[in-house]
Amino acid sequence: MYKAIIRPILFLFDPEKVHYFTFRLIKIINAIPGLGALNRKMFTVEDKRLERELFGLKFKNPVGIAAGFDKNAVLYNQLENYGFGFLEVGTATPKPQIGNPKKRLFRLKKDQALINRMGFNNLGADAIAKNLRNKKTKLIIGGNIGKNTATSNDDALADYVYNFEALHDVVDYFVVNVSCPNVKNLTKLQDTPFLTELLNTLKDIDASKKVQRPILLKIAPDLNDSQLDEIIELVAATKIDGIIACNTTTSRENLKTPSAEVEAIANGGLSGKPLKDRSTEVIKYLSTKSNKAFPIIGVGGIHSAQDAMEKIEAGADLVQIYTGFIYEGPKLVKRINQAILSHK
Repeated sequence: MYKAIIRPILFLFDPEKVHYFTFRLIKIINAIPGLGALNRKMFTVEDKRLERELFGLKFKNPVGIAAGFDKNAVLYNQLENYGFGFLEVGTATPKPQIGNPKKRLFRLKKDQALINRMGFNNLGADAIAKNLRNKKTKLIIGGNIGKNTATSNDDALADYVYNFEALHDVVDYFVVNVSCPNVKNLTKLQDTPFLTELLNTLKDIDASKKVQRPILLKIAPDLNDSQLDEIIELVAATKIDGIIACNTTTSRENLKTPSAEVEAIANGGLSGKPLKDRSTEVIKYLSTKSNKAFPIIGVGGIHSAQDAMEKIEAGADLVQIYTGFIYEGPKLVKRINQAILSHK
């Protein structure tokens, strides 16, 4: 029904407007007595065999929704009804920001992909923390943190520290985002010296808290093998808790969409099916070269249960979806969890 009727209608309209319309619709549906329970029955798989314990947290299943979907933490209570085991809010920045000029979200239907250059549009870390204090769910919540666009790289450390302090009491784990291609000069922060200082600083702050939060690093799919080796060394040196592989890509290789159309869209991070193989390659490389020394959350191009299983077999401990959720609909979560059970 979703792919045959609902998606074709939604895809007639601007992607960003559809995103916010869908949010309002999900809120309304789940506020009607009985419909939240009906959604849970339709879309969730309850089975102890799906549970995963990683970095001190127990996930009820290994399928999450990636950062950028519920970036301001306004829908997380309702999204549990669609079968997710965890959810990531953000990317959060210290100050609210409107992001890049519109139009900034584009569909590549022939490739089942999206290009976005949203630019970390969000309400700010304090507002997101306030929203998370209305938590009515046991869903594991991650906090994805970045810097404000106006903040220079020289002052970026302070932005990450601010976010970390603001969200520490209301999230279950943190994701340090230095790999988004949609914020000017952000990817320059992937240099090892800065990352080492940043991660060590956050680890020191975390150690001073009554409750410690796992810290993960989200990396780009465009890193070469040498850079991935540096990531493995970085995890060992800083003792962070894991890696999320991968963010969106700047690559435009092997797309079915006509090149003129892609060039007209211009800059932005590509997500969806074209990212599937590269993301899986990065996961396998990190897992194999490190001898599974740290947990990996696999994300990028998951549009089917088989796509998710490929990432798990490559070494991912958990998986996240976003673009696949938009193209395939909410039953994708259930299909992935059912496939995981069938492979036991």
